[in-house]
Amino acid sequence: MLPLTTTRERAGFKDVFRVGEFRALWLAYLVSVIGDQLALVAVTVLVYQRTRSPLLAALAYSAGFLPWALGGVQLSRLADKYPRRAVMVACDGVRVVLVALMAIPGLPLLVMVLLLACVTLLDSPFRAARSAMLPDVLSGDHYVMGTATMQITNRIGRTAGFGVGGAIVAVVGAREALIIDAGTFIVSALVVRFGVRSRPAHPKERTRERINIVRKVFGDPKLRTIMLLGWMVPFYAVPEGVAAPYAHMLHGGATATGLVLAAGPAGGIVGTLIFSRLVEPERRLRWMAPLAVCTPAVLCLCFAAPPLAASLIIFAASTAFSSYQLAANSAFVLAVPPSWRGHAYGLANSGINVGQSAWFAAAGAAASAMSPAVVVGASGLIGTVVAAALAVAWRRLPAQPEASPEAAGHG
Repeated sequence: MLPLTTTRERAGFKDVFRVGEFRALWLAYLVSVIGDQLALVAVTVLVYQRTRSPLLAALAYSAGFLPWALGGVQLSRLADKYPRRAVMVACDGVRVVLVALMAIPGLPLLVMVLLLACVTLLDSPFRAARSAMLPDVLSGDHYVMGTATMQITNRIGRTAGFGVGGAIVAVVGAREALIIDAGTFIVSALVVRFGVRSRPAHPKERTRERINIVRKVFGDPKLRTIMLLGWMVPFYAVPEGVAAPYAHMLHGGATATGLVLAAGPAGGIVGTLIFSRLVEPERRLRWMAPLAVCTPAVLCLCFAAPPLAASLIIFAASTAFSSYQLAANSAFVLAVPPSWRGHAYGLANSGINVGQSAWFAAAGAAASAMSPAVVVGASGLIGTVVAAALAVAWRRLPAQPEASPEAAGHG
């Protein structure tokens, strides 16, 4: 592990990649993200090929998100109860088997969709273990840069995963693509097993009674505010949920839809790079609340029904401002005891996934009755009000000296 650092020490992307354990976690994460998208594409194609039903294909796709609402938080407890490397390897191992079963010819569609739901459900303890382990591998500004790297990887991996996934399915077939996906989980498991040092579970976690993670987080004003700032994602990600109708409103087709979907991730990459490289470590927390307000506020410009080019700039700018999530993530690590850090990250990830799915569904329903531009603008307006309230709540909290994530992880 890197030595204890102060928040004034600057780190770069090269610095974090010099850490062998981080390289292993990063590679496993990249492979898993691409594999997840490949599985979603393959199953959606298989369902549509056999049913010719857009509705059933959409429902199959939603199976990749629904499990977060059903058991994601509870399964994330495994990341605190057992050694985190073992949890990650076990999750990948089980997912290899499940995805391989999905590739069996003639498998009933319902069984296939249920298997996909189980694969997605196992992503909860996997992500919780990875997120909780990262502060043990990186500290100080290295942790912030590592988180930035993971966020950029997620955006690139999702975009590439869908694009490459579609191409792979078109070339080799959906079932063969599922076999390839099973291979990505094998790679991920091997990289984590041999590239990451094993650490024992937190001693308190072995004997402590089961905790109510929702009460723990929301009973603490600081944790509650940081968590809710993290859950702002649905408000500014809404253009993804109405990408097709938004493009149609502007008389665009598949190309315009793809541009709408790509604008947000592209802006997010730029914003993350700028925030992590140009903003001094000790100033990031000060910028968190203002940027959180700006993120959805920019979308209010969509009330004016801007043309496609202007809309893409708005979407990119909104997601660029969302780089405040780096500061929120770092503050969250500092505030959560390591004994239930994995469970807390599970709650954070589940809230984002569930909220995003529900908000997208609501936005899609609203877009069938009104202009998609109005829907995006309304989401931005509501998000601005929520973010402003959270910014006020954050300012009212007593000022606390900043420390490095490692200090919080080993105090």
